[in-house]
Amino acid sequence: MLVARDERLQRLAKAQGRGVYYRLGDITDCCIPVPPAFLRSTSEAGKDRVFGQYYPSSGYIFGKAPNILEFELGKFLCDCLTQSDLERFLKLEWVHQARPSFSSKDQLLAWVASLPTGPKWCSTTLEMTRYPTIQPINLIWRNGLEVVQDLFANPIFANHMTYDPHVVIDGDERKYSEYFTAQQAFEIQDQLPEGATIVPMIIASDKTPVTRHTGGLEMHPIFVTIGNIQSDVWMRATCQAWRCVAYMPIPKFIDVHPDYQTILSQQLFHKCMDIIFADTKVTVMVGKFMPNPAGHQAIACVSKVASPITLATSQSFEFQEEAKAHSLSGVHQPFWRNWRHSDPSRFLVGEILHTCHKFFFDHPFKWCKESVGKDELDILCQMKQMTGREHRDLQRTLVPSITGVVPPQFVHAQSPVYSDTSIDSMVASLKEFHDHKHAILDAGTRRGTRGTLDNFIILKLELLQSFASFTKDTGALIQWTADVTERLLITHCKHPFERTSRQSRTFTEQIIDILNREESMWRFQLYLFLRMHDSPLANAIVTEEQEVTETDPALAWITRVTPNDPNQRCFVGLCPVRNHFLKGILSSTATAAFHVTVAPDRAKMSLNEIQQLYALPDFGRALSDYIAKASGGQFTTAWSNDRGRLKTWNKFRLQLHSVFRSRMIMPSQVVQAAPPSEKFPLGNCNAVITQYGDQTVNLVAQVRAVFQPIVPRHITLPHYLADQPLLYVQYYEIVENPGNQPAISMYTVARKYQEGPTGQWMRLGAVIPLTDVTHAVELIPVYGQGANHTVYERFYLNNFSDKEVYHLLRSDLH
Repeated sequence: MLVARDERLQRLAKAQGRGVYYRLGDITDCCIPVPPAFLRSTSEAGKDRVFGQYYPSSGYIFGKAPNILEFELGKFLCDCLTQSDLERFLKLEWVHQARPSFSSKDQLLAWVASLPTGPKWCSTTLEMTRYPTIQPINLIWRNGLEVVQDLFANPIFANHMTYDPHVVIDGDERKYSEYFTAQQAFEIQDQLPEGATIVPMIIASDKTPVTRHTGGLEMHPIFVTIGNIQSDVWMRATCQAWRCVAYMPIPKFIDVHPDYQTILSQQLFHKCMDIIFADTKVTVMVGKFMPNPAGHQAIACVSKVASPITLATSQSFEFQEEAKAHSLSGVHQPFWRNWRHSDPSRFLVGEILHTCHKFFFDHPFKWCKESVGKDELDILCQMKQMTGREHRDLQRTLVPSITGVVPPQFVHAQSPVYSDTSIDSMVASLKEFHDHKHAILDAGTRRGTRGTLDNFIILKLELLQSFASFTKDTGALIQWTADVTERLLITHCKHPFERTSRQSRTFTEQIIDILNREESMWRFQLYLFLRMHDSPLANAIVTEEQEVTETDPALAWITRVTPNDPNQRCFVGLCPVRNHFLKGILSSTATAAFHVTVAPDRAKMSLNEIQQLYALPDFGRALSDYIAKASGGQFTTAWSNDRGRLKTWNKFRLQLHSVFRSRMIMPSQVVQAAPPSEKFPLGNCNAVITQYGDQTVNLVAQVRAVFQPIVPRHITLPHYLADQPLLYVQYYEIVENPGNQPAISMYTVARKYQEGPTGQWMRLGAVIPLTDVTHAVELIPVYGQGANHTVYERFYLNNFSDKEVYHLLRSDLH
């Protein structure tokens, strides 16, 4: 309830007990929208005489909470505490003194349960004739069609939706990215009535244990999103673009052979999918799935030794007649049998996490360990633990790490087998692997549990053959990775499980209650935020013309509705990327933005102090050369190397636009330039690519110092010293081009030296403006036959560090 500011009106309201009165002068300060009648006045003088009264028991927009503070308290308690912890909290003496509107957990949970929610959950008990189970088979599910409709109608995604198939031409080449740019979308649209809209469904499924060490409890959720939402959005689990539609039963059949346990479980899976998506099939939608390869086999109804997208088996990858009785799993009614446009060889798309990243760790990485040596490779890679992130880090550095130890033919076989930017290069890379894979067998590094193997019968390797056709058919394969599914298993299974009683019979229902409360409160909080700011939904549905830094539709939507409200941050999942193009230092072409902190790491240092701290004996000479060149020989009197002072930073940030999507701003990269220390005796400095001369020549350099001259306030520095920080860099020279090294296809650079004043050879250094930097790059030492602890002189310019750098280094640096 609102409280009127006018004391006379407050007393009148209290006396009559019939609601709260308002004066026109007060309502402009109210945080809740005011009816238009309160805003009408016949004259300026009549403003103070406009009175009003609300109905005493209406307008409780916070549900049963009296204000936003109690709503936030209730939301926090439900989100973060178990029911037993919640009960203990509500018994605290402080709570009794604060006197919230809820006094028990049951009262609070009942209030949350009364909030509006999304599609309803159902429970269906299933039986399999003649096959009893230890516990009843309960399918907990939501109507798949209702969930899809809820996603499609969500206004938060309005500016991130696609409705029409379209062709993208860049130069003379067609580009495949989102699903609607691929061939399958056009094929389906051709079969639909005029004006119809495709709503492609993306279904993710996986099984996960929720207990640790003991207990053996598992969950098997089914997640759904729609392909109309841009992949940048639904590939992030924090964007609320995925919905859980079911928790599959995981039965244990009594007195059934283990082989038949699997067959019965798969039959049950397909029956459950029939129930969940029965209404969806009627709407003739297209299905798109992305489980791991084991899930592919279960869905396609083939055996474990068979490919889910071809008729090849692990015993014979040529179409032989003895394919283990057609390599079928025994499921006679797969759920996709009566689902239009659903063909397992097309909707079971290539999945990056398992088919590529885990294939790399399970096979190519092991081949390299056998060839280089486990201990030696550990020294080169410096990995302490292995997760999915480390698998990808290894892929970026493995090729240059093993070069020089194994034959060139062996390195050739490690060439990348997937690229979402060029289908032709992807096919060529895979062919290149097959042309040289015999070197791996010759080296004896393809090994199994029983010793050396003489074949490449690997299911994941066979799946790579279909990547080119999948890309044309369904778009870039990077969007079909199971990374997001792995995250959803944590947020929808493992974390909620910690807040349950952990009893095998009831924990699934308790998790559903938890997820229901979270979804209801998130929806209600969004409604409150808009309601309190008098912001209709139409205000938010506008075209985005500004640069995009990070795809967070909830934040973008809320920001447009209430641009100045500090509370909008409560709707953000991850911290959004900071856009340095707004207030940072821009390059001359505005293609790069730079940022240094307002407070430097060191202030008022003399030139000699910097030379000693950074171990840069020619720093003064390099700075003088820069001033002479920048001033055209007209030296300034505002600065001198003898009396001048400088401030320094240990690092700066560099931010660029994406090479693939020019409107997308990438996260900033940190470029280190720390002086020598106990931890880093030679300093901690990164490499960059810099422009030289007329900006047509690129050089590779190491940033040794970031600094800027400072003078008293009454003195004005020339623009070439005051406009931006300066860098002291030491250059590398390119000694080998990728074309001269087909085994590795990377640039090789070497430290550049010059003869110093005392006759000693020293690194060649120079001072350049900060904005001369164009990219941050990664250098990997040329290890040769083995790692050592000396200073390396030659380095590979690693073009596998990320996709943006790979695209850059495909063109000549000169």
